[in-house]
Amino acid sequence: MSLRSALPEHLQAALVAGAALKQSGYRGRFAPTPSGPLHLGNLRTALVSWLLAREAGGAWLLRIDDLDTPRVRPGAIKSVLEDLRWLGLDWDAPVLRQSERRGLYNSVLSHLRRCGQLYACRCSRRDLAQAVIYPGTCRQRQLSWGWQAERLPAWRLRLDNAAAFDCGDVVVRRADGFIAYHLATAVDELTCGITTVVRGADLAPVRSAQVAVMAALGQPAPQYSHVPLLCDAAGQKLAKREGSEGLAPWRERQRRPEEVVGHLAAQLQLVPETSVLSARDLLQEFKGSGRALAALLQP
Repeated sequence: MSLRSALPEHLQAALVAGAALKQSGYRGRFAPTPSGPLHLGNLRTALVSWLLAREAGGAWLLRIDDLDTPRVRPGAIKSVLEDLRWLGLDWDAPVLRQSERRGLYNSVLSHLRRCGQLYACRCSRRDLAQAVIYPGTCRQRQLSWGWQAERLPAWRLRLDNAAAFDCGDVVVRRADGFIAYHLATAVDELTCGITTVVRGADLAPVRSAQVAVMAALGQPAPQYSHVPLLCDAAGQKLAKREGSEGLAPWRERQRRPEEVVGHLAAQLQLVPETSVLSARDLLQEFKGSGRALAALLQP
């Protein structure tokens, strides 16, 4: 029996529904982690993702990746929504929160474990410090799934064709009990019918792991594109943990949303420097230019 035919009825239904949504046309998404205010790099990615969806006449969804609760900051979700609305980036369905979908992710984990696709891994970060790809240390060890030395194991997805994905066996549940990012993201892309994932170039390396999870569920992956990173004067990627500038300074100086949109678009050489225009105006200008927005992206 194949993994796909062995899926429980409710999981099969969720995947079938997602596949049907894909047939309706372009479906993109923006999926921030609410660990603080969005910085300008996040907002530039959101703008490009929104433009591509609107250019294609498709849907643009907003998902909040809030499973890793220690990283979630009070008020961050409200801040994300306000920033996107202020810039004129609208979405086409109720906001999806991963924290409200744990039942679905756990059902997928249970299914994969029943099918023998998962195994317990007790490697520590120190054990793997020198490994670029997980070497399969615990693959054949038949370790306990329960508590041992006050620790639970991580759960890894056994990839018999790992070389084809250019990644090792993927962690799908962390040792601290949290559902892993790769598992939740892959399930969401599939069940929400996402056709095109547009995100920052720093996330390009995780594509293989997420495609591997999708393949384990018998599903094809969406198309991936990556927006070049926004860096500071030293050439370093902007990050929320470093207090990188978001919209707050602009709004405190009573700057208009159109100025921010123009600033972000000029960084991608979509418009001349000092351009002032709304997201809708930028969309119309780009549609009339005959240029391909996708040409600005990286694989």
